[in-house]
Amino acid sequence: MRKGLFIIKSHIMITIIGIIMVTGCSRTVKNKGENMAQEYKTGSYGYDRHFLEKNKIPVIELKDTLSGGRVLIVPAYQGRVMTSSVNGNEGISFGWINYRHIESGKISSQFNPFGGEERIWFGPEGGPFSIYFKEGEAQVFSNWKVPEVIDTEPFEVISRSSSEVSFRKEFDLVNASGNLFSAGIVRTVKLLDEKHIEEFLGLTMDASLSFVAYESENILENTGTTGWTEKTGTLSIWMLSMFNPSPDAVVFIPYKSGSTDELGPVVNDDYFGKVSSDRLIVRDNILFFRVDGRHRSKIGISPSRALPICGSYDPAVNTLTLLWYSFPGVPSKYLNSKWGDQDSPFSGDVVNSYNDGPVEDGSVMGPFYEIESSSPAAFLSPGEKLTHIQRIYHLTGEPERLSLVTEKLFNISVKEIVATFNYRK
Repeated sequence: MRKGLFIIKSHIMITIIGIIMVTGCSRTVKNKGENMAQEYKTGSYGYDRHFLEKNKIPVIELKDTLSGGRVLIVPAYQGRVMTSSVNGNEGISFGWINYRHIESGKISSQFNPFGGEERIWFGPEGGPFSIYFKEGEAQVFSNWKVPEVIDTEPFEVISRSSSEVSFRKEFDLVNASGNLFSAGIVRTVKLLDEKHIEEFLGLTMDASLSFVAYESENILENTGTTGWTEKTGTLSIWMLSMFNPSPDAVVFIPYKSGSTDELGPVVNDDYFGKVSSDRLIVRDNILFFRVDGRHRSKIGISPSRALPICGSYDPAVNTLTLLWYSFPGVPSKYLNSKWGDQDSPFSGDVVNSYNDGPVEDGSVMGPFYEIESSSPAAFLSPGEKLTHIQRIYHLTGEPERLSLVTEKLFNISVKEIVATFNYRK
C-alpha cells in the first residue's frame, strides 16, 4: 500500500514539475501534431516552423534524413527560403524572420519585410532604369515601392520532391524610363548532400561537424517581343540572404588583389555614409565587416574585384556560413542600384553585405544582417534566358574543426576571423 501511495505521489510531483517547466519558458511554440506535446524555444528551427504554421502560412520543407538538415520554404513569399537547420526542429534557426510584421497580418502597399534566409529580387533599385520608382518621380523613400511580383505575389509550384522544389512566375514590369519588360522566372531550391559539400570544400567532412546546404537556381527569361538593351535598360537577378546577427559576428569577403588604377577601389562603403575602421577592415586579399545589428551600414564589391565565394562566422553559436554564387569568367556589366541620377547605370556591385541598425528616428527593422549576390545585367533578346545560381552552406562545430574549412578556402583560421576586431575572446 505504501509503495502504491509513493508511486501516485511521484506521478503528481512529476506532473507539477512539468507544469512549472512549461509555464516558465518564455516565447515557446507547442507542436500539437506530435503524439507528445513538444516545446520549441525561440531561436530554434522548430519554433520558426510552427510560428509560420500558426500564422496560416503554408510551407514546404526539404529534409536530409542522413544529416538532419532542413530547409523551410514559403511559396507565397516567392519561393523564399525562410530558414534552415543542421539538426531538425531542435537545431538553430539560421534565417531572420520578421515576427512582428507577419503576426500583424497587415500588408503594406510599399514593402513587406517578411524576412527570410534567401529571397529573390530584381535589379536595378535606383537610377534611370529602376523598377522601384515610377517614371518622373523623385527617387526618395516616400516614392520607393517594391514590385508586387517580388513582395506579395506567390510563385506557382511546378514540381516537388523531398529534397527539391521548383517554382514559376510570369510578370510585367515598367522601369523609370517608361520601358516595359515582360518576363518569366523559374526558381528551383534543392538540398545539397555531404558528397557535394566535400567536393566543394576539397576535403573530407570532419565527423564532428553538423551541416545543411542548399542551392537555388534562378532562370530569368525575356518573354516579350523586344530586346533588353543598354538603351531600354534591363533586369538582373538579385539574391538577398538575411541572417540573425550577434555582437561578435563577422562577414568576410575575399577579393582580387591589384592596384586601384587597374582594378578600382577594393570596396564601396558609402551606401549609408562611410563605414568606420572599427566596423570594416581591409587586408591583403580579404576584408572583414562587423555584422552585430547595431549600426546601419552596407558594403559592395565591384566585378573587377569580386570572387564567387564569401562567408560569415558567428562565435556565439559556432556557426560558419559560406555563400557561393555563379560568377561569369568573362567581363560583364552589373546594374547600378544607386537612387537618383547616375553617371554609370551599368557599373554596379556583384556582392554586398548589409548590417542593420537604428535609423534616424531610432527604430530598427530587425536587427539582421545580409549577404547579397547579383547576376550580370540581363541583356536578353526575346526568348533568351539568364541563369543565376546561389548556394548557402551552414557548418557548426568546434572552432578548431571549422578552421579546417576556412584555412582551406580562405587561408585564415576561425580564431583569426574572431580576433579581427579585437573581441574579448
